[in-house]
Amino acid sequence: MTSILKTIGSVVSSKGLDKPAYEVLSSEKNYELRRYSPAKWVSYTVKSVKKKEAQTEGFWKLFNYIQGENEKEMKVEMTAPVSTRVEPGAGPNCESTFTVSFFIPPEHQENPPQPKNPNVFIEERPGFEAYVRSFGGFANEDSWVTEAKKLSEDLKEKTSEIRQDFWYTAGYNSPFQLFGRTNEIWFVKK
Repeated sequence: MTSILKTIGSVVSSKGLDKPAYEVLSSEKNYELRRYSPAKWVSYTVKSVKKKEAQTEGFWKLFNYIQGENEKEMKVEMTAPVSTRVEPGAGPNCESTFTVSFFIPPEHQENPPQPKNPNVFIEERPGFEAYVRSFGGFANEDSWVTEAKKLSEDLKEKTSEIRQDFWYTAGYNSPFQLFGRTNEIWFVKK
């Protein structure tokens, strides 16, 4: 019980949590261009019309993994952000594919414990560059899309440089953190 409370407490604030390494290549008024290092993430994919439902389902599958539902039955520290890869569906009311992921902490990057749940998997993300827009507050379905639209408008001259088949959302805070929240949209460069 104590370790569950500790883990939940660690996500109340993202301060002190391990995060994926990146370098800021350039910084504009409304976005940054970052280069992320290769890293392993634990992930879960779900199809849904609603991002929130998909993200909630994915979060709890991954939370179970870090609480010991893995081959080593070991606890893994919480990290930030919770990233969600969004592969848009064919139309407005069609299912999209959402892959919810937790960054694997540095001490487990070499050899992360394998998940017991066959639908949870270790993902090896190669290094990548991304245009990143940050925003505060409590993100919801509308704000994620609104902020992604703003980033796409800022990058309209660079459209040919950006992957069109998917994008990421990244949330850094627990729902219990009321102030100083950080959310991000990531558009990956080709």
